[in-house]
Amino acid sequence: MRGLFMSGALLAVLVLGGCASNEFMAIDAGFSSAQSKSAVLAKETVWIQSRGEAEQVGARVKTLLAQSKTIDAETAVQIALLNNKGLQAAYADLGDAGADVWQSTLLVNPTVAVGLTGIGTPGLEAYRAIEGTLAVNLLALATRDKTIKVAKVRFEQAQLNAALKTLELAANTRRAWVNAVAAREAVIQLGQAQITADAASELAMELGRAGSLTKASQAREHAFNAEIAGQTAQARLAERLAKEELTRLMGLWGDDVAYKLPNRLPSLPKKLITNDVIEAQALANRVDLQVAKLELEANAKSYGLTEATRFVTDLEIVSGFETEREKEDGKIKKDTTYSKELEFVIPIFDSGKARMRKAELAYMRAANQLAEKAVNVRSESRSAYEAYRSSYDIARHYRNSLVPLRSTIEQQSLLSYNGMITNTFELLADTRDKVNATQLSINAKRDFWLAAANLTAAIYGGGAGSTPAESASSAPSNEGGGH
Repeated sequence: MRGLFMSGALLAVLVLGGCASNEFMAIDAGFSSAQSKSAVLAKETVWIQSRGEAEQVGARVKTLLAQSKTIDAETAVQIALLNNKGLQAAYADLGDAGADVWQSTLLVNPTVAVGLTGIGTPGLEAYRAIEGTLAVNLLALATRDKTIKVAKVRFEQAQLNAALKTLELAANTRRAWVNAVAAREAVIQLGQAQITADAASELAMELGRAGSLTKASQAREHAFNAEIAGQTAQARLAERLAKEELTRLMGLWGDDVAYKLPNRLPSLPKKLITNDVIEAQALANRVDLQVAKLELEANAKSYGLTEATRFVTDLEIVSGFETEREKEDGKIKKDTTYSKELEFVIPIFDSGKARMRKAELAYMRAANQLAEKAVNVRSESRSAYEAYRSSYDIARHYRNSLVPLRSTIEQQSLLSYNGMITNTFELLADTRDKVNATQLSINAKRDFWLAAANLTAAIYGGGAGSTPAESASSAPSNEGGGH
């Protein structure tokens, strides 16, 4: 036999090294699975990987913005899913995990070494001896299946994480839309209160000039007017900031930021979602819980891989040859020898116990995090449903009870005023009270729609969001304003 000698086992290694799965070589590997996990949104998602695709998506966003005069919640969510660059970065992480699996299916490249000695020796042609070696990592081959399994679990995790990022973006965009529209509605209501306050302040000034109103009473009306002016300015700032948050989530800039929002939130639904198995649904559908389960599985497989390489961390088979040439009796004689060697690290100082301990702790950490996540998912689903039901009852109470009562009081006060039974300031005080009640109703309606968005996120994933909060802009107070 002449040439480089290699054993049948080494030849098999090289043949296997040329095999790779086409499944993970696709540029959109795993994206369809991520899409299916976020199908509950009933929205289009895309993974942009070329300039042409980017242009198509840009045109689609322009169309969505131009389709209606105002952007509703569903349109805002769709634009964000198409146009948010942070989501595209999350999809790139998915491709990175797919490339890791692809890489794990490939064997470590063999190492080739070639050497020449006696180059230019007098009486010989070019060299005196040539030797070569080929080294292949056998440990990588022995642990190949385990390595691939770990990489595949991580790839499944990446698919779920991509879906989770999609759900989070949708939930955050919906919340931002609710906050932005509620802020706009609050500005409109405070504008009406400002008209009332301006009228009261102007009337107080006229009566003061005529000597029919004390300076203290005049000051009360002027102070109320100043308070409403400050609250209106705060509400307008809150409106602009809320809209900017929505704009960021939708990934808009330039002329596209000139989109319009509705003047008011949608009315409360006639029927509520009734759910007696909210915990079971959350446990079955929460994507972040599935990610935690895969984290535990990945750590279990990594633990097995660490155990397999505890004592021997580097094992190589080295095949080689050496050809020597000598000149004898005027003739050049060649003598070739072949060799096989097995190289490995002797675990004298590092027995692998530290690495085993770290792998064991990683598994224990993942197990406890999964248990904690399961408890939290149950609690979050219960809290979200309780907030959903309670905020609906509160919003309905303001809509059906307080606002109608304040409207009735204002109407009766107007009739009394026309009959010269009550004075102007009593009428203005009743009008302010109605504005207050309307503002409370707006805040309660906003809290309900936020709770509705949080309920969906609690079942499928997307972040818990904030609990029903107080109004972003304070309602005008009637303290000291009436008579």
